[in-house]
Amino acid sequence: MKTDIRKIPVTFLLFFLPALLFLSSCQRIEIEEGRVFLSPEADIHEIIKAAASVTPSDRQIAWQELEFTAFIHFGPNTFTGRQWGTGQEDPAVFAPTELDTDQWVRVCRDAGMKLIIITAKHHDGFCLWPSQYTEYSVKNSSWREGKGDLIAELADSCRKYSLKLGIYLSPWDRHEKTYGDSPAYNRFFINQLKELLTNYGEITEVWFDGACGEGPNGKRQVYDWEAYYRVVRKLQPDAVIAVCGPDVRWCGNEAGKTRPSEWSVIPMMPDKIRREDADPAFARMQEDGHLEDLGSRKKLKNARVLAWYPAEVNTSIRPSWFYDLREDNKVKSLRELLNIYFSSVGGNSVFLLNIPPDTRGLIHENDACRLQEIGRFLRVTFDEDLAERAIVSVAETKDNNPLYSAENLIDGNTASYWMPDENTESAVIALNLKKRKKFNTIVLQEYIPKGQRIESFQVDFWDGFEWVELARSTTVGYKRILRFEQVSAQKLRIIINKSRLCPTLSGIGIYLGPELR
Repeated sequence: MKTDIRKIPVTFLLFFLPALLFLSSCQRIEIEEGRVFLSPEADIHEIIKAAASVTPSDRQIAWQELEFTAFIHFGPNTFTGRQWGTGQEDPAVFAPTELDTDQWVRVCRDAGMKLIIITAKHHDGFCLWPSQYTEYSVKNSSWREGKGDLIAELADSCRKYSLKLGIYLSPWDRHEKTYGDSPAYNRFFINQLKELLTNYGEITEVWFDGACGEGPNGKRQVYDWEAYYRVVRKLQPDAVIAVCGPDVRWCGNEAGKTRPSEWSVIPMMPDKIRREDADPAFARMQEDGHLEDLGSRKKLKNARVLAWYPAEVNTSIRPSWFYDLREDNKVKSLRELLNIYFSSVGGNSVFLLNIPPDTRGLIHENDACRLQEIGRFLRVTFDEDLAERAIVSVAETKDNNPLYSAENLIDGNTASYWMPDENTESAVIALNLKKRKKFNTIVLQEYIPKGQRIESFQVDFWDGFEWVELARSTTVGYKRILRFEQVSAQKLRIIINKSRLCPTLSGIGIYLGPELR
């Protein structure tokens, strides 16, 4: 599964902005169709204030709270050993012998995942549901005697174990004869999209891949993205549209690499819809894996349009996306996967980990064992929050209002938050754990319904004689997880060195997790 970033169009609709009064009062800032527009005369101070006021939609917040999600690549490629099918494979090749979607969901649940995205149709065009618009589907396989519906089985399993369901539907279709006849294929694609969004209950994420290998053969398909988006918004209004869509962006690589500073508010070009026009770094990421910052002050200084566009980090638990027998002993180590988890979930992104079922239709034992290890490690790490009964203090809260009290930082409720007065761009938060405690993990969360604002911060601890810097970082966003060598201390302080407009924090957590060996 390769994503050609140069072929991805993006529209930026339906972003919500709580600070409308502020923005409308600024003559050089305008709002149109959910985007923040800035005139060429807007100075950096006005741009930064506007950026601090861009906020996510309810669907984007709900998606970010999923944190750790699963990708399931399954289809004819599972049985042929290919990663990109030709679309000419015999449907009979799809023949899982022990398919059990309950097993998939239990494995993902035990790992701490909250959503599963299934490749309902990959580039080969084979459908894992009995689509009435093509014969190239499970209805012409021997599986379940041609009467099976894998999407229905997975949807039932997700409901049974309380996981969310997402759908991957490849716009590129190497089997469908109308592909390249743009109006005809767009009608075909929309009909399949309607089937998936109508017949299987709640869909939480719709994943549109941008890969396409056509061109030399003369096929030039123009996708009607706006029409696709309208269908999703009508049939599944709470679903985010990812990658080739307006709600969630691809991080830029398939290795699980993340940016040290991941901004959800990034600049866009007002008269362009292709993602590389949002920032030239997008066009280079596929080639060299370089993860340039997208939303810093440097990047914003010439911005004309700003939008909330958070990142999803995806990689596979194995080298390949579809199952390959030769990779049974090449499952990523616990250390590798946890490093990706802490840098993605703990770096203001969602971690989408691919787990390919084998030819039996089961998550292989090696993969399942690793996922159990991940779940166990995370449960042990976050089982006890040492900050829960701490004494917390700050120099000020907004208007001295208890609604923004520092106590909100340790109440375990992400819907409450601390905030100082506007234009307070730096602040110090002190915590007293009441007695010396050992810890090696700290979690910070901004209150993102008010935007993403913190630009740099550090954590210090009192060693009995002086303050010692423990960790330093840049952005926080939805969540920042700091991991370090175990220390023992009673007093800590979080110093927010720089913020846009003023910082917010909805939570501070302190934990002692197992050592990674």
